Amino acid sequence: MNQMEVILMQRIEKLGQMGDIVSVKPGFARNYLLPQKKALRATKENLARFETQRGQLEAENLNRRQEAERVAKDLEGMTVTLIRQAGESGQLYGSVNSRDVSEAVTAKGVTVSRGQIDLGAVIKVLGMHKVRVRLHPEVVVAVTANVARSEEEAAMQRESGRVVSAEDLRQAEEAAEAEFEAVVESVEDQEATPESSEGDSAADGEETKPD
Repeated sequence: MNQMEVILMQRIEKLGQMGDIVSVKPGFARNYLLPQKKALRATKENLARFETQRGQLEAENLNRRQEAERVAKDLEGMTVTLIRQAGESGQLYGSVNSRDVSEAVTAKGVTVSRGQIDLGAVIKVLGMHKVRVRLHPEVVVAVTANVARSEEEAAMQRESGRVVSAEDLRQAEEAAEAEFEAVVESVEDQEATPESSEGDSAADGEETKPD
């Protein structure tokens, strides 16, 4: 199989570190590594060019990594809620993609691009989904995408850490109704108690007159 040798201009997961010379498929190099300036063809001229710029490149990489680490602290433990329609089985009528997640994260005050969201595959079911955010080749943090049919369902999923079923929602509604009825009964009892007390006091205050 034909391979192309390239010089990595930054750390690439599963490939190598900055400055490494690695062999990759020509298509991967031409369509991804070279146009995004993540690598150079491993020619004598490029090797000399890289060595000349190595110090500057390493300094720039350090600055980018430190900035990514600061952003990672803001993202640590973050949960974003995405409301979607879904069937009883939890299957979405559609999907949640990397753009949806990046917009939800950005809406919470931390700007991330679609390209930084490492979703793997689009989300097609309800639930709590761990999503990797690649802020830098050496800095990756996870956020949670809470995909639910409503804010109420999202809150239940957040508390339980699992997908909320239709039965869970029914039970929650019944529990809420029972709690409301109990509060109403308690208020009614409190309103009735003073009247009974006044009546009893009046009765106790009456003296039986002798004939």
